[in-house]
Amino acid sequence: MKSVHFDRPGLPEVLFIKNSKIPIIKDTEILINVKFAGVNRPDIIQREGNYPAPNGHSPILGLEVSGIVSKVGAKVKDFKKGDEVAALVNGGGYAEYCAADQLTTFKLPKNISLKEAAGIPECFFTVWSNLIMNGKLKKNKKVLVHGGTSGIGIAAIQILKTFNAEIFTTVGSNKKKQFCKNLGVQHVFNYKEQDFFEEIKKINKSNLDMILDFVGGEYVKKNINLLATEGKLINIGFQNGSIVDLNLIKVMLKRLIITGSTLRIRNIKFKAKILKSLKKFIFPHFENGTIKCYIDSVHKIENVVSAHQRLQEGTHIGKVILEL
Repeated sequence: MKSVHFDRPGLPEVLFIKNSKIPIIKDTEILINVKFAGVNRPDIIQREGNYPAPNGHSPILGLEVSGIVSKVGAKVKDFKKGDEVAALVNGGGYAEYCAADQLTTFKLPKNISLKEAAGIPECFFTVWSNLIMNGKLKKNKKVLVHGGTSGIGIAAIQILKTFNAEIFTTVGSNKKKQFCKNLGVQHVFNYKEQDFFEEIKKINKSNLDMILDFVGGEYVKKNINLLATEGKLINIGFQNGSIVDLNLIKVMLKRLIITGSTLRIRNIKFKAKILKSLKKFIFPHFENGTIKCYIDSVHKIENVVSAHQRLQEGTHIGKVILEL
């Protein structure tokens, strides 16, 4: 089968296509003939040599796929050959065939195409586990999401709307700002033209209940200062660095919670719990069109270098997808 590999860490140009063996599935797994795969920030970090695949995970990039069931393990009951599915996987997505556990695989919601479905697992699993399961989000809260037009950002905004949240977000262009406004975000800040910290302080005297951040760096101090008493800062990445200079007095005085997580290393049962909640609370919104899968661009697997370049340049709005 065709699959994407790299022999050394580096820029997108280190990626190349080669033939490799079709995965051998376990009794509880499904072999998916991959049609589309989502491209995500962890793929870039892994390619750069800073996020090696955990033990037991495929070294091939790709954490989410959609496609056709090609084969099922002996203990798989709810799927059969020919089913259209999408899955959160432990690597191996950038290939013609990928093994997926039955507990993190789902049949496509009505009105969702295979192309769209490839962009669901990584972002929606991540956002739900962090905002809802970890953050214990309640209705009508004030929430800041950094990077509003990323896959994570768009998923977060749409989930927050189902909680009637007052949403704040940061973006890097006026085109992205307009997109978020069209999505229904009340407060959007182009960080290249405005200091989001000063702008939020002007319009929000009571401060924020929750912040979802994958930027880190200088944002951490601003985030802490923007949070209300008993507010929560949830970190899911540190694009601008994870080592920061902090005065933790405000954390103590405001009784803040600072937390973070990575999804890939969590066990299957935890991921299955996320999927069960998504099916109940979010999939109906996919089916009635109130939540959508926004795709920025689709790249053939032979053009995987351009897909990584597109994500890294930071001008994308929505998901970058590989087509196999």
